[in-house]
Amino acid sequence: MKVAVYPGSFDPVTKGHLDIIERASKIFDKVIVAVMYNQSKKPLFTPDERVELLKMTTAQYGNVEIDRHTGLLIDYLKAHDIRIIVKGLRAISDFEAEFQMASVNQKLCKEIESVFIMTRTEYMYLSSSIVKEVASLNGDITDFVTEDVKRAILNKIGGV
Repeated sequence: MKVAVYPGSFDPVTKGHLDIIERASKIFDKVIVAVMYNQSKKPLFTPDERVELLKMTTAQYGNVEIDRHTGLLIDYLKAHDIRIIVKGLRAISDFEAEFQMASVNQKLCKEIESVFIMTRTEYMYLSSSIVKEVASLNGDITDFVTEDVKRAILNKIGGV
């Protein structure tokens, strides 16, 4: 069985993330979406809230599971005997950062492979940070996130 982990902060999960999840679910037998803690980011949602939003937005995929982890991704992969990391790429700048991270991960564990999936053109500009900024300035985020995620964001920032 080919199992892959798609890690990220998913704060919040965007339609770009969901595009990568859907496409990865067609390639791998099982995809684990792992909510990771990123100390360089100031989260809007708690890890538990992010897990719940991901569960709501991925319920239609029978081979997608949602989990969370606070340590090194490599430790998570080793603990679950997984050897494949899925990452979405939006632009050249993403590639440089992800290439560096893939190289570090492979140095830490030679059996690990990173698989990169190019984001569809309509989501190339999209990031969780942009969604939060637009929402905080009362902009319309309908095209960026699902209706459930939009409602959660607006409830969180006081926009409803």
